[in-house]
Amino acid sequence: MAELLRTLRLRDLALLIVGAVIGSGIFLVPAQVLRQVHGSTGLATLVWLGGGILALLGALTYGELATMRPSAGGIYIYVRDAFGRLPAFLYGWSMFLAISSGAVSALAVAFSTYLGTVIPLGPVASKLVALASIAAVTVVNVLGTRKSSDLQNWTTLVKVLLLVGITAVLLTRGQHGVETASALWPRETGSALSGFGLAMVTALWAYEGWQFVTYSAGEAVNPRRDFPRALFWGALFLTILYVVADFGYLVALGPQAAASSDVIASASLKATVGPWAAKLVALTILISVFSGMNSVVLTAPRVFYAMARDGLFFHKLAEVHPRFRTPATAVIALGVWSAGLSLMGSFQKLIGYAMFVAWIFYGLGGASVFPLRHREPVAERPFRVPGYPWTPLVFVASAFALVVNVIVATPWDAAKGLVIVALGCPVYWLLFRRKMKTAAPESARSEASS
Repeated sequence: MAELLRTLRLRDLALLIVGAVIGSGIFLVPAQVLRQVHGSTGLATLVWLGGGILALLGALTYGELATMRPSAGGIYIYVRDAFGRLPAFLYGWSMFLAISSGAVSALAVAFSTYLGTVIPLGPVASKLVALASIAAVTVVNVLGTRKSSDLQNWTTLVKVLLLVGITAVLLTRGQHGVETASALWPRETGSALSGFGLAMVTALWAYEGWQFVTYSAGEAVNPRRDFPRALFWGALFLTILYVVADFGYLVALGPQAAASSDVIASASLKATVGPWAAKLVALTILISVFSGMNSVVLTAPRVFYAMARDGLFFHKLAEVHPRFRTPATAVIALGVWSAGLSLMGSFQKLIGYAMFVAWIFYGLGGASVFPLRHREPVAERPFRVPGYPWTPLVFVASAFALVVNVIVATPWDAAKGLVIVALGCPVYWLLFRRKMKTAAPESARSEASS
């Protein structure tokens, strides 16, 4: 039986992290963050710093888990071994039904939307472009992990250079530095602080994606050495880049104009360079969105592959293509379901419930480090999370606080997310529980023998 090919090196993993995170978020959500903290530039900066620090704490925690369990599936594997099959299945179920498929479909809709700002597209053409973008990344990822990783590397480098260039222009040509400094603290402190939690959730959507790299541990050449480095430096680089980019928007527009703009990147370049610069922003977002979409298809099917090997998903998804050495069926399944979702709703609707569900399991994945340390104290851990137990504890507590904040602030959206998770329980018991083997999971056996 064919196995996945180990082909990803440190450079590939680091660029995968950066490319997965930089989608359209940093070009859009800084305005929403600023509105949620009532125009306070100081609180907005703290939100971006806080999101980056939270990502960094999670990256350090997952660094230990990835070196301890360097096999395909990532967070699914950690939750399975720490908390059991049911929560692990519910994570994979939620990923397939909403989290990863919702991300792919939302990015596809965003791609067609921004292409429409360059080339006029009607409603039907816009839908066809979204479907074509999903088909393109699906085909590339079926044909080989090396091919999709090379595509990821180049698109990531291009969009990072474009974002850095745009930020440099905004910082050097912007004329609202004094206004930005004078609006550090809000006039209504209480209401601004109450919006800080929601602003963090908004910012975390822009940081979303650094976790995806863990799914591809089974295709890394040297996962025990490279994963901690890639996770740490990737999260640190993104934090610095996002904080500086947000400051660039503020200097270019001023706090009031920045908060009122739904297309803050385009508005910033228009104010500092001219109307023609909006095309450059659209091009940057197009590349960013396509790269982000490819990163999800490159990583998420490895979770479904690992589940199927454990008997917790349809067996066909455990097959590796004999020629291309990719989980081709799992990749195609994600592409088909994502294409269906892209026809059902708008960009905002598709991501609204997925982020809430995702952070439930991201926190649970981070919490896996505690039972695994307790049960396997002498297991090989080439990297140990620094500051244990406080580093993972702060990450898990922050994830829990964010989930609670969403439940309190938007109970209807939270309820829809929880329904998605709950629907997995009867599916687990009716379809997969009876089929599971009593022996250790195949993926665990492969991991132990590697």
